[in-house]
Parts: sequence; structure tokens; C-alpha cells
Amino acid sequence: MLFNSISFICIFLPVTLLFFFFFGRLHQRAAMTWLCVASLVFYSWLGTDYLLLLVISIIFNYSVGYALARFSSRERLTFWLLFCGVSANLLALVYYKYLFDLTGWFHQQNLLPISAFGSAILPLGISFFTFTQIGFLVDRRAGVTKANNFVEYVLFVTFFPHLIAGPILHHREIMPQFLRTETYRFDINNFTVGVSIFIVGLCKKVLVADRFSGFVAAGFAQPHDLSRPAAWCAVLSYFIQLYFDFSGYSEMALGLAKMFNVTFPANFDSPYKAPNVIEFWQRWHMSLTRYVTLYVYNPIALSITRRRYAKGKPANAAALRTLDGFAMIVAVPTMITMTLIGVWHGSGLQFLIFGLLHGFYLCVAHGWKAIRPKKKPAIRPAWVQYITDFPSILLTCAAVVLGQVFFRAHSVRDAMAMLGDMTIWPTAPGAATHAVSALTQGQVQNLMMIALALLWVWTMPNTLQFFASENPALVKSRAQKPLISIIWRPTPVFGFALGLVLLYSFLSVTGTTEFLYFRF
Repeated sequence: MLFNSISFICIFLPVTLLFFFFFGRLHQRAAMTWLCVASLVFYSWLGTDYLLLLVISIIFNYSVGYALARFSSRERLTFWLLFCGVSANLLALVYYKYLFDLTGWFHQQNLLPISAFGSAILPLGISFFTFTQIGFLVDRRAGVTKANNFVEYVLFVTFFPHLIAGPILHHREIMPQFLRTETYRFDINNFTVGVSIFIVGLCKKVLVADRFSGFVAAGFAQPHDLSRPAAWCAVLSYFIQLYFDFSGYSEMALGLAKMFNVTFPANFDSPYKAPNVIEFWQRWHMSLTRYVTLYVYNPIALSITRRRYAKGKPANAAALRTLDGFAMIVAVPTMITMTLIGVWHGSGLQFLIFGLLHGFYLCVAHGWKAIRPKKKPAIRPAWVQYITDFPSILLTCAAVVLGQVFFRAHSVRDAMAMLGDMTIWPTAPGAATHAVSALTQGQVQNLMMIALALLWVWTMPNTLQFFASENPALVKSRAQKPLISIIWRPTPVFGFALGLVLLYSFLSVTGTTEFLYFRF
């Protein structure tokens, strides 16, 4: 089931909310059980093929978590329990997400017989519910989460606003909210704020992201023979589509959780206004960035730092200004982490290149940060600061666009062809003549839509800023102050405006399209 479908908005969501608060008046456990059942129905709506996989994954990880709590005083045993639990989760992820593509590649290289490979449909949300449960196991062994009963654990994993495409939740942040009595009492303010956030996200998905999908699909379907304007239209359309699609989903998830009196972590915070790639990743897919930083980057960096100290080598700020110190303390953990982020998104070589590109970007940004003179930040008006930062923002966006070509292309060959179409050299027979063709009327309209979308992105407040007075997420926005400052208020004017947006979005739902992150 999709958040932007008529069946979800008109049937599933109202029924789920109604019975959640009805059962909440009777008993919290009954409300939790109802929400678990509803979430499993939500997951299986598009097909029950992998519902059993989700159930087995939940039972297995709950059992490992229970054992970690039961034997918490036996460090060696809990280490091996954690190792086996994490390994089993990763093996399942590798099997469904990578094994068949890899064996297919080996077959193409004549390294495996044809009978050695097959195919499998990627289960919806497997990356997200797998990462969520791995984080739970790690935190359980560290003692930062308490042992809960089975129903509470099922709810933590399956709560439908995050089940398919995140955000990646942490048990210690979410479950205490479900243990509060007030969570099960209808709150008109939280409901109003949640509906408003949901409408903004629906608008971004239906009215903006989906309008660019045709340009993107057509361009990336035939990247070897595009004119230069057509190539740029396709790439910039994807730049906008991905932003508004993922932003829309993240905000719809925030809004849905708020309707149930639950506050999610932020997952999106104006990444296209970031003045460098470091801040871009702090604002894009924020829950994934936090996850890999906590469970991948930090352990690697800490291990390297300890080894350097053991060898008598420095690991302070001065060491970062040396080639050896920077390479070991920053570059190695950064490249490993970004490589994993790249292959997490898909099994193709183009995803590996995407991760390596962003790892390189981050190393350059951290290197510049280490050697440049430290200046006290000046206090300036928002528009002055924005003008000062804008060249850096454009450079960051250009680097992101390059990475997104590999992210969206079907192969490295297609990505290189698209980059060739965008630049001065031809990549296919006849491409030289196509490259100099004039803009068509459709391309002019497409570029105007892109310009309007960028105007929205670069000047308007994001959702965290727009609803800042209502604490829509567990953290506040770190983005710059918007050039156009608007703050949500529960007034008839805002209500009427959002009502019109909802009506227009609702009428625009002609064919429900999946969110781009549903298949990762």
C-alpha cells in the first residue's frame, strides 16, 4: 500500500486511527496489537509473498535480543550471539539484494554455469527493517535498550509509517513514546499538525515529483543517443524528482507518526541548500547517515585512532593536517562507509561508483576543513549569508548531480553515455548532430518547471522550519534561515490553503506511483 493511494488515504488510515484510539481507551496492549496487525496488512497489501520473511525476521531478532538480555553478564557469549544475529540479517539481505545479480555477472564472465544463478523479487523494505533490527541488537548488547515483550517489539519494527522506506528508527527513541499513556489519547493538536505535514508531503510527491517522472524515464531509457538539451533535461528532472519524492515520503511519514502522537527522527532537511557535501549528508537521508556513522564510521575511526596511539602516533587535529594522519583517521573510514552506502542502494557497479564518488567528495571537504584557517562565523542577515553561500551551494549541487547520474542509470555504460550527451563530446554515432539541436517547446517547459522547483527549494522554508513551533521531529532544522519566512499557525487561512492543496493533490492522483526509495 502506498501513502499516495486513494485506498490508503480514504480507508486504511481513517480505520487504523479510529480503532487505535478506541482500543487505547480500553487497554494499551490492545491498541499496540491492533497497530501491529494493521501494519502487517499495510505491508502485505501489494502482495503477501514476503510477509513470511518479515515475520521470521522479527521472531529471529526478538529471540536474539531476548538472549542478549538474558545473558548480559556473559560478555563472550553475548559477543557471539550478536555476531550470529547480525550475520544472519546481513546474509538474508545479501541473498535477496545481491546474490542473483552477482552470480549473473559471474555467468556473463563465463565463471559460472547457467544453472548456478536465478532471480528473486526484492522484498519491500528489506533494507530498512533489517537495518532497524541490527541496530536494536547492537544497542541491546550495549545495554542502551530495555528488554520488552514481543508485541512491543513487533510494533517497533512494523509501525507502518517507517516500515517500507524509513526513517531508520532506534528503539530507545521510539518505544518510550509508545509506553506513555497520552500516546493512546486522541490529541487534536498533534492530529492537526500531522495532517498538515502529510498534506505538504503529498503535494511534493503528487504535484511535483511525479510530474518529472516522464522526462526522467524517457531520458534514462535511451541515454546513448540524446541531444544535449534532452540529456540535461533528463538529469535535472531527476535531480528535482528525487528531492521532492524522498522529501515528500519523509514528510508524509513524519505526519502519519504525529497523528498517532509519535515523533519520528528527521530524515530530510534542505540538503540542496547545503554549502558542502559534509552538510549535504547531514541533511539527506539523515537517519541512514546517523546509522552508518554510529555503527560503521565511528567504530572504524575509533579502532584506527587506538592503533595510532598504541604505536605512538598522534591522532589529534594536528595529525589531520598530515597526509598519513588524514588518510588513516578520515579518508579510510570515510571511503569504507560511503562504499557501503553506495552498494546498500543497489548491486550494480554504478552504485559502487556513486558511493566512491561521494566518499571522494567528503574526503576533499574534510581535507579543506582541516587545512583552511579557522574563522569566527559572522552574524549576517539571512539574505546576505545566502548570497555568500550560494556559489558553494551550486558547486555542491553540481557534485550531487554527477553522482545522481550513476545513481539513476541502469549501468555504468549508460551513465557514461548520459554524461557524454551532457558535455561536448559525442558518445554514439550521430550524437554530434543531436548535441547541437535546439531546445524543443517541451524541453523549454521542462526547464521552466525545474527553475520553479529550484526556486521553491532555495527560498522557501522546509517542513521542519515551517512547523518548527510544533516540534515535528526529534531534532530541529539545521538549515539556513529561508529567504521567505513562513511559519505554520492553526488559523483558518492556513487551514483553507492546506485544504485546497489537499483537494488539488487528491484530484491529481491519476495513477499511483511508487516512491523511489521503496525498492532499496
